[in-house]
Amino acid sequence: MRLSRGEQIARILADRIIGGDILPGERLASEAKLVHEFGASRTVVREALQRLQTRGLVSTRTGSGSYALAPPAATTNDEWLTATGEDEREELLAFRVAIESESAALAARARTDLDLAAIDRALAALSAAALPVETVEADFAFHRAVATASGNRYLVATLDRIGARTIVLPTARISGSERDPADSAAVVSEHAAVARAIRASDPLAASAAMRAHLAASAARRSGL
Repeated sequence: MRLSRGEQIARILADRIIGGDILPGERLASEAKLVHEFGASRTVVREALQRLQTRGLVSTRTGSGSYALAPPAATTNDEWLTATGEDEREELLAFRVAIESESAALAARARTDLDLAAIDRALAALSAAALPVETVEADFAFHRAVATASGNRYLVATLDRIGARTIVLPTARISGSERDPADSAAVVSEHAAVARAIRASDPLAASAAMRAHLAASAARRSGL
């Protein structure tokens, strides 16, 4: 199917954002400059920007312009946490399962009312998330809240080092027009199961729920 000119421009700009040529928080070129660069009308450029906004790749502020939104980039000297192939992705998943299933189990034993409130806030934000960037932020906030509830500062530090890079949506889904409602519901349900087990002070159930969530997340990433 032939793409419209607006979609063509949107894809070029999306590649620049996802590829890091336009950094998170960076202001995109003005409409006038984009019109000049692509030889398109203002209407077409506005269509492209609207597509990017719908996909969660830019945030447009009236009177200010459009700013790039992108998954968190790798932290300096943390290349060892970046999975570049299928084997490395499986290793990173196994590492994350080991860390986070134990984190959930400890949280079920040590959580306080304040911890539960933080977990509930993150879960509510995840339920309300509409754009990919909002989902990434809420998802990571939930996992970090669980780590904090564990009472183990080393688990929190490890999760901070890993960052949201293992939680971000795959590029194919970031550049898609919208999230699958069934997929979103499954993600929220899995997180809710972890939260319930922690609230019930059930370490085994919390660990199992976290393990099941991470396995399901891996399957969604690979399209299984």
